[in-house]
Amino acid sequence: MTLPDSSLPPLSGYGRYPATLTADQLHHYFRFDDQDRQALTQKKGKHNRLGYALQLATVRFLGTFLSDPLDVPAPVLKYVAQQLELPENPTKLERYRRGETRWDHRRDIQVRYGYREFSEVSAFLGLARFLYARAHLLAEPPSRLLDLSTARLVERRVLLPGVTTLTRLIARVQDRVDEQLWQNLAALPNAAQRAALEALLEVPARSSVSRLDQLRKAPISVSAPGLVGALKRVEAVRRVGITALDLSGFPEQRLTTLFRVGLGVKAQALRRMPPQRQIATLVVTVRRLEAQALDDALTVFEGLLTDLLGRIERKEDLARHGQLPSLEEAARRSNQLTLAFLESLGQPPQDFPTFAARVLALVPQEQLQAAAETVQALTRPRSETRLEGLLSRYSYIQQFLPTLLRTVGFEAGSSGQSALAALQALRSLERKAQVNAAEVPLALVKGDWEKLIPKQGLLNRPAYTLCVLEQLQAALKRRDLYVPASLRFNDPRLRLLSGRAWTALKAEVCRSLDLDPDPQVVLARLSAQLDESYRLVEARLPENTAVSLEEQEGKRVLVLQEDEALPEPPSLVRLRAAVAERMPRLDLPDLLLEVHGWTGFADAFTHLSEARTRVEHLAVSVCAVLLSEACNVGLEAVIQPETEALRRGRLSWVDQHYLRAETLARANARLVDFQATIPTVSAWGDGQVASVDGLRFRVPVKTIYAGQNPKYFGVRSGVTYLNFMSDQFSGFHGIVVPGTLRDSLFALDGIIEQNTALQPRQLISDTAASSYMVFGLFRLLGYQFSPELADLRERKYGRMNPEADYGQLNALATSPINTRLIAAHWDDLLRVAGSLLTRTVRASEVLRVIGVNPKSSLVRALEHFGRVASTLHLLSYHDDPVYRRSIGTQRNRQEARHRLGRAVFQGRHGELRQHYVAGMEDQLGSLGLVMNAVILWNARYIDLILDHLRSESFEVREEDVQRLSPLKFEHLHLGGRYHFSLTAQVPVGQLRKLRDPDELDD
Repeated sequence: MTLPDSSLPPLSGYGRYPATLTADQLHHYFRFDDQDRQALTQKKGKHNRLGYALQLATVRFLGTFLSDPLDVPAPVLKYVAQQLELPENPTKLERYRRGETRWDHRRDIQVRYGYREFSEVSAFLGLARFLYARAHLLAEPPSRLLDLSTARLVERRVLLPGVTTLTRLIARVQDRVDEQLWQNLAALPNAAQRAALEALLEVPARSSVSRLDQLRKAPISVSAPGLVGALKRVEAVRRVGITALDLSGFPEQRLTTLFRVGLGVKAQALRRMPPQRQIATLVVTVRRLEAQALDDALTVFEGLLTDLLGRIERKEDLARHGQLPSLEEAARRSNQLTLAFLESLGQPPQDFPTFAARVLALVPQEQLQAAAETVQALTRPRSETRLEGLLSRYSYIQQFLPTLLRTVGFEAGSSGQSALAALQALRSLERKAQVNAAEVPLALVKGDWEKLIPKQGLLNRPAYTLCVLEQLQAALKRRDLYVPASLRFNDPRLRLLSGRAWTALKAEVCRSLDLDPDPQVVLARLSAQLDESYRLVEARLPENTAVSLEEQEGKRVLVLQEDEALPEPPSLVRLRAAVAERMPRLDLPDLLLEVHGWTGFADAFTHLSEARTRVEHLAVSVCAVLLSEACNVGLEAVIQPETEALRRGRLSWVDQHYLRAETLARANARLVDFQATIPTVSAWGDGQVASVDGLRFRVPVKTIYAGQNPKYFGVRSGVTYLNFMSDQFSGFHGIVVPGTLRDSLFALDGIIEQNTALQPRQLISDTAASSYMVFGLFRLLGYQFSPELADLRERKYGRMNPEADYGQLNALATSPINTRLIAAHWDDLLRVAGSLLTRTVRASEVLRVIGVNPKSSLVRALEHFGRVASTLHLLSYHDDPVYRRSIGTQRNRQEARHRLGRAVFQGRHGELRQHYVAGMEDQLGSLGLVMNAVILWNARYIDLILDHLRSESFEVREEDVQRLSPLKFEHLHLGGRYHFSLTAQVPVGQLRKLRDPDELDD
């Protein structure tokens, strides 16, 4: 049996009070109702009543009785005593502690309130069944199961057993469930398939890595050889021969955990596993590797075509630029002819020979002929030169196209059938020397391609191939063509709720989103809201000095004056200085360990198999790895060979087995939730408002997951780390995207997928993220989308009621909103919203597909629905300076967070040197986590300093506190080598001594 995890945070606090309790906890668990007070009145002596009350509150809060019933925090004793108006008499309480009365009280509480012993069969079996069901479906760490078990026992009034009893039960259940899962999975392959799986762990001759390692290695080069290699990897995975095994009956999370192990651990570790576990892990790994390998190959293909078309355009631009002198000379000669013609128009009529002789005297005929040919050659339509450029790359494309068509199983919806037929025709042409045009489908041949691909006679194979390839790229982008076996390139529309599943959930979705299934009810409500907003804004125009209605270029527009910066009163300047002077100075390692002492965030990092491990000082190792990733300095900067927890082997092991997206998210949630409890933080925001913006990073190494954008990355490629920040300054989610894809694609993902206690309802972004589709989806899901807008004069104002009179704003409200279209597609719009709400599909997947032209009627309905929300936002933006300023303030906070991120990520010139997307996500996720740790530490010490200043009668105004920021980092040492101490510099439950502003800095 595996051992319980000695590093689990609940073990040290199991059945014991935490260092601090919140006001909500005191109010919820330590308030006594009439029934409680009646029981208390039956106890003789005030000290006995107080002791009884403390034991009752303790068992409610902790789920167990304390061996010392008075070993409660001072705030608890004070809160209970004051509530019951009982004295805190130390002498008499000591008598209660030592006497037999406390045991009588304990038995009375058990009987009166129905508390049972865990040893009762019903209590034990109930928890065992719960754990078994949970462990069967979900891959959760023991710490999570311990938390759930404790909560379940407390809720059901079962007294907590000893901690070892519970952890051993959890371990036994997990072991049994694991063994059953491995046994069932290992039974799927036949003898030949088992042999093929076992052979993957062998190292072939003249190779240094196992066959499994070869399959696990993803491509990094966007090139024809890179694509061929990626496609051969797909074929190699299929040759193992288990793609037909059906894993649909197994819990998804358990399979994901096994896949993570199969990808992450070394082949030697897999060889050492028990046979059933080994085969089970390999079955899941290889079965899922096909989808991942297809994703990688199609990502290379997508990047290759984009790069190819970009190269052709750049080559054409360079060619035209180089031919400018010839074009200028030809234009000069042609201009002489034009001037002669224009001059002749003002003279008496003359015969053509005379005119021709005059022109040829100015410019000889051969020069005119050469000029005409030069102009014709150098000013050809780009579409023609583009096709020529594509045709010149035919041999290059043939390096990978046959393998692509042979390996990737494309399928199509109704709108992609012609493209699919053309692809199938291309496959059939491989071994044919000549093909008649009538033998292939020509429906895709349109535009300039028609000149090169006649519909009769022999087929121009290069032109036809490139035409189909171009259409393949467009159809794949729209998902008219898709790959069912792929994860990223399948059709997300097929995963939307439909049929019985949608019928069963529709009513619940409507209730959750406060949307009526009758579109007329919703449209009437929206029309009334829009009408009211127009009239309110129009009525306030005379007093709104920031806005004027002007005539520009023949149309009426609202002109918004730029808001003046808020003045900084002397009291704010003094307060900022006082806070900065008292802020303790420290190194980043000490900060991380101190924050871990408050929150236990490092304990959220569990082994990738979710197995229980016994590792001493694991939290120190985790913090060191996080720092190395966040500061971009590598493990070398944090290695301390004299310390076991900081040796290279330990840190590499932790980096490989503990650092991943889900553990980073769990740890980050602890930081965000803890920060929300700090009193001063509530002055900055209530967590209802958030913003999203991208932090750009150049990627100087080979990778298929970066994108190009000269504005941000120069000649290199890069990625964007989209980070979501609440109005409490905490970052609650982060997404890594290639290049600089629009923020709007991922804005909803961050709100829906985040796992903190925050519930943001409004999201602020930059102008680039605003589109009617995004406005529509946000509105459907009950969120407010509030982008900071540029080009306000070009914005369109929607109108739902064509008869409404909005006075001066009638000239603006000229964009009709098609309510009939919305009503016709209302059920489908609800279905999309329900699919996003239930996480059946991601918003970014839907937007990426439906946002491509030509747009369906459903997409146009969504856009018209979004126009309502967009217009409401526009009207508020012009009318309400508080709303406008709140958007600007949150955007400024986001930019300040980015400055902190740049300061932390200072190693290796601030460049991200990761080949694979998982490495990018882990490193930038570590950066987000460390930034949050800095912000949390700053917030807590700002709160402490403010209390200190108030105690000294320093002027602390609430409006000034609202403008303080925890994003400062001047007091932190972020560079150099980093030293971690195993001995806590600050005792648990205490904070550092504040700096004395009168002392000189060291």
